[in-house]
Amino acid sequence: MAISDIPRALLRVQYRLARTPLQFVEDRFVSRLDEEAPARLVYERSVGVLDAVAGRALGDADVARRGAAVAQRSAALGRAAQLDAEAKAESRQAAEEVTRARDDAADDRATENKKHADAAAQRKVEAAQTRKKAAEKGIDAVEDAKLAAADRQRDEAASARASARSTRARADQVEDLADAEKQKRQRARASKS
Repeated sequence: MAISDIPRALLRVQYRLARTPLQFVEDRFVSRLDEEAPARLVYERSVGVLDAVAGRALGDADVARRGAAVAQRSAALGRAAQLDAEAKAESRQAAEEVTRARDDAADDRATENKKHADAAAQRKVEAAQTRKKAAEKGIDAVEDAKLAAADRQRDEAASARASARSTRARADQVEDLADAEKQKRQRARASKS
């Protein structure tokens, strides 16, 4: 590690420490909310964007990548919740249309109209369910990719920690050698006196 990299490394450590309260809030409170709860999605998206920006600013690609992944996941879940709400609204509307069509059919005693209305409503319900399933498959694929990326990031972080411990051990050895050399010189000077 170059000497010029030390300030950034210190800032990265400070950022991780500063982020500890956010992780506590996430672990204790946010994780208990429904995955599609608006409050949880806003919190996760905000923290994800914060991590992505801080990671880029501090030169920490892992934090930046993880933050971007969390922000994207939250956005995808938000979109899925929106699609789900739209599907429910379309289902309600279709049910209302079915009810109206049944009333009209009963008034007109036209059973053929009733069959057509039921089929149209069923097609709308099926179309809404198909869109919802497609969105859920997309979210599952995104989540699987993010989990794989998180596993890779965890492995990379473990490797980086091992490398840092090794570098620290070498630095300690150099410091011990420097102290020993200093004491040796002091003894040599003292014996010459």
